[in-house]
Amino acid sequence: MIICVGESLVDVIPGETEGDPERAVPGGGPMNAAVATARLGVPTAFVGRISTDAYGDLIWRHLEASGVDLRAAERGPEPTARAIVTVRPVQSFRFEGDNTADATMTSIDLSPLGSGPHIVHAGTLGVFRGDTARALHRMLDDFHGAVSFDPNIRPQVFPSVTEWLGLAEPWLDRASVIKASDEDLDWMGMTIDDLLHRGATVVLRTAGPHGVDVHVKGHEPFTVPSVRGEVADTVGAGDSFCGAVLAQLHRRNLTTVDAIAAISPETWRDIVSFGVKAASITVGRLGADPPWAAEIDEPATA
Repeated sequence: MIICVGESLVDVIPGETEGDPERAVPGGGPMNAAVATARLGVPTAFVGRISTDAYGDLIWRHLEASGVDLRAAERGPEPTARAIVTVRPVQSFRFEGDNTADATMTSIDLSPLGSGPHIVHAGTLGVFRGDTARALHRMLDDFHGAVSFDPNIRPQVFPSVTEWLGLAEPWLDRASVIKASDEDLDWMGMTIDDLLHRGATVVLRTAGPHGVDVHVKGHEPFTVPSVRGEVADTVGAGDSFCGAVLAQLHRRNLTTVDAIAAISPETWRDIVSFGVKAASITVGRLGADPPWAAEIDEPATA
């Protein structure tokens, strides 16, 4: 199955029109990716610590309703982290995450999820925050399957580049699939070639309205154009893209390191095109609300 590890939180977003009350929407990069993948009918687990407060109950119900496996997740009394989102005049956010549940997971046991082969997906906040970051490192040391990584840089929240790299490098070294934007690469001080030389099979460079540049090791890069449509907000778009790409890998039975390494550029084009389409649906709605399988036409699988 697909195992998404790391943080869950709530995005507190303004109402649809000025003067409407704000609302809390379940969020967090790995959690959003888990929801995106599960909604596409792929066996998916979320592994993280979720608060027992009202926000945590909201997150837990959201994951269950989307079909996400929670056997390796845990609950705790610490509060839920919050990202306070503004969309006017420009989109921005403020993070409230001191001593929250997402950063206090001390051990991870994947055995309830079976022997696999699994793909582990990580990124955003979970790889560097508190006890959870250390627990994820220990889990990664014991995991021998394929890894997907989305840095999803948040300069307002992340520590210094040096500190972050110290925690993120094991993931960068293990990842077969890396999704990154120009902003991510600039902040990290890395190029796409740097990531490919570390061992990635493919780097998916997201470029907003431009689309996605696909860099497959040993092949010429190419671009999958974006899908035009109305944009309500971009929260969760990258996570929906990652989830849809992971769903395609699972549906095509491309779930091992060797299988991913053998994917042709033509197949990557199909996989990424599906991810772009899923993201285009997500940006048309407020909050991180990935599409369900019935909302998107899937390409034929190999």
